[in-house]
Amino acid sequence: MEKKNLIKELIIVFWLFIIGSILGYIFEMIVVLFQKGYFESRQGLIYGPFTPVYGIGAIIYYLILNNIKKDNKIKIFFITAILGGITEYICSLVQEKVFGTISWDYSYLIFDINGRTSLLHCSYWGIAGILYVTYIDPFLEKLKCKIDKKSLKIVSITFAVFMLFDISISCIAANRQTERRNNISPESKLDLFLDKYYPDEYMDKIFANKREVCK
Repeated sequence: MEKKNLIKELIIVFWLFIIGSILGYIFEMIVVLFQKGYFESRQGLIYGPFTPVYGIGAIIYYLILNNIKKDNKIKIFFITAILGGITEYICSLVQEKVFGTISWDYSYLIFDINGRTSLLHCSYWGIAGILYVTYIDPFLEKLKCKIDKKSLKIVSITFAVFMLFDISISCIAANRQTERRNNISPESKLDLFLDKYYPDEYMDKIFANKREVCK
């Protein structure tokens, strides 16, 4: 792939991640509102309305569905249901292994898979796949026509720097919170900084649905 085309693809993938993460955040907030009757944070990152698991799912849709005919909606439903379920399962597993926490547990549902995903949630991913090919995919085609504009590249780079910081500080702060809960004292200036500006109260407010895994 030529360098120019590679840059185009990276920009498309980046914005797809952003769009998917924001739409996922909105979806999660609506679901919680109906379930609990009030708004509760469903952020996956410290700064901004982003739930990355949906952004990752959107990227996987893009990479896989590019090579599949999109006129058969039933086929799209089953493919994206499986892809989404696998994505959700892996993201839950990685979070547990790295941070010792989980953000969702579907073990109360029938046909769940280790509580990390379920038949019901796979069907949600399938519906999302149909919406993707119906609305998101055409939008991406229009975006590709404008991607050579200098202004779009500047905005993309600026926002990418912000997202890199957001993801990094979110992971570092989450890891430090795990250390605090394991009674590990601060060992560096970074640890002291995290303890001061990202204490448990702050982290628990942002990641309201996160809980520790019982060992």
